[in-house]
Parts: sequence; C-alpha cells; structure tokens
Amino acid sequence: MKIFSNIPGFAKLVYCLKYFNKYKKKIEAAKAAGDAEEERRQILAAESTWGPMIMDMFGSEVIVDGLENLPEEGPAVLVGNHQGYADIAAYFAAFQNFQFGFVAKQELAKIPLYGKWMPRIRSVFIERDDPRASLEAIKRGVELLEQGFSLVIFPEGTRSKGPVPGPFMKGSLKLATKPGVPIVPVSLHGTYKMYEQTGVLSPARIRVIVHPPIETKNLSRQEERSLNERVEKIVTDGVRRLAIEEGDLPEE
Repeated sequence: MKIFSNIPGFAKLVYCLKYFNKYKKKIEAAKAAGDAEEERRQILAAESTWGPMIMDMFGSEVIVDGLENLPEEGPAVLVGNHQGYADIAAYFAAFQNFQFGFVAKQELAKIPLYGKWMPRIRSVFIERDDPRASLEAIKRGVELLEQGFSLVIFPEGTRSKGPVPGPFMKGSLKLATKPGVPIVPVSLHGTYKMYEQTGVLSPARIRVIVHPPIETKNLSRQEERSLNERVEKIVTDGVRRLAIEEGDLPEE
C-alpha cells in the first residue's frame, strides 16, 4: 500500500531533476576545460536550486543556526549525523552559498536518474566492506579537497532513522587530517520524518546546527587520536539538543 502512497512523492523527485539537469552541460564543460573554480560555481548553482525546490515541493522547512561558522569558501570537510535519505537535499537547502559533494556508499550510484549526479557534483563512492577500495576512496577524496572541492561525510556509515545517532566509525576523519583542511561539525535533526518514520514521503521540520570549525593542521598525535571522539560529541550533543527542543526526546 505504501508503494501507491509514495507515487506522488516519486513523481515530485523526477520533476525536480530538471532543476539539476539544466546545469549539466555547464558543469561538464568546466570540468573538461580544467576550470575547477567555474566547475564549483556551477555545481553550487545546481545544488542551491535543487535542494530548496525539493524542500518546497514536499512542504518541508529547513532552519539553520550557526551559519556564520561555515567557511566563506572551501575546501573543508563537513562532518554530520545521518538520519535519512533526505539529508542530502536538506544540506543543499541549508548551505546555499557553499559548494560540496558527499562521501557516499556505492549503492547510491544505482539510484535511477539521480545516481549519475553524485559523481558529477564531485562526490566519492565508498565500499565499506572492502578495506582496499575504502582506502582508494579516501585517496580520491583527498585529491578533490586539494583541488578546492569540499566534502560531506557521515561517519555513522548508515542512517539512524531516528533522533539518536549511531557511533562514528573510527578513521573516517582521515579525509580531513591528511590534507589538513578544517572540519565543520554539523548536527541535523528531522530528516527521518520525511520518509523513514512512516515509509511515506512527507513534509517535515528540519533543524541544522553548524558548529565552529576545527583546524586540523599541525595537530599533535594525541589531538589527532582524540579528534574522532571530540567531533562525535559535538555532533551528537547538538542532535540531542535539537531533538529535545522539538519534543522528539525527553529531557534528561
């Protein structure tokens, strides 16, 4: 029955694809010309058009606190919790002046129509069950960062489908520490209500906190070892605060 309930939502997703596609030729032309700055500009234009459109089409609201903590330009690694499929659109709607791609699981490449857009916006696919392939993916991510492209990573590795984040996978922040780019912790709450909570595409109130960036250059070994725990605490504390404020978790 939920298949039929989701038909209108899937139709909206297909319709919104045109807001991505109108930038396809410009992105590919800039990439072919080796003009990374223009490529980032066109990717940002595509993302900042498509993300808000998706949210508007589904009647969802995205509220952002701490936007001043986002760097004026990249590269940087945004590190956040992962509640649901809508996280990607929510990020695009929240950060309309900052270009970024994603470190995403390989399965997303198979999504009809949209799968090809992940690499086009300079994302990296990762196979978590293959250590060698994962190392290669991190290497590609570092290369993108060195070219000035920013990335988003969800260290939980899978959707929490609710207000309580899962544990962060160790080693995931090497993506930022190897090239020495800033880490920007991001707490997000509410995206699971757009699909995972009911299994039907629905409107939701989504809140985002952008925390102050953490510099990764010249970290001591001890600082680098404790970085994962430090970032995880910042992100999860922020998610819990938002969930309590929205009435989705009880106060302690």
